[in-house]
Amino acid sequence: MNTAWAAAGRTGFDRFWNRERAGAADAREAAGDEATVRQNLWSKLRAGAARLPFVEDAVTAYYCALDRDTPFRVRATLFGALAYFILPADSLPDFLPLMGYTDDAAVLAAALKMVAIHIGPEHHQAARAALARLQG
Repeated sequence: MNTAWAAAGRTGFDRFWNRERAGAADAREAAGDEATVRQNLWSKLRAGAARLPFVEDAVTAYYCALDRDTPFRVRATLFGALAYFILPADSLPDFLPLMGYTDDAAVLAAALKMVAIHIGPEHHQAARAALARLQG
């Protein structure tokens, strides 16, 4: 590790957390996660995931990630966690009874804990309203 970076308390991960330092590959990955989430979140929820105990947290994360006032690193973290929730290939397949969504919940909980300061009441309100419309 570069000693100047170490002295400043920085690691290689800083390039991901700061948009100005983010490389093209990081930006493409974040954009890919965003596209996946925008395309598939609502169909996943309509397919039955809306009954999960952590679904309000997932939708709150979605609205926080869509908010253009949310910093890039926070948006990338949330879109990454939501993409993990949406994509079928993960550590525990979602179709396993009782256990299928535990890894998804853990990834989402970790992401939310990391960025909790950026999640505002407006994101919670938007999530509740969207879920109310979805559950009709």
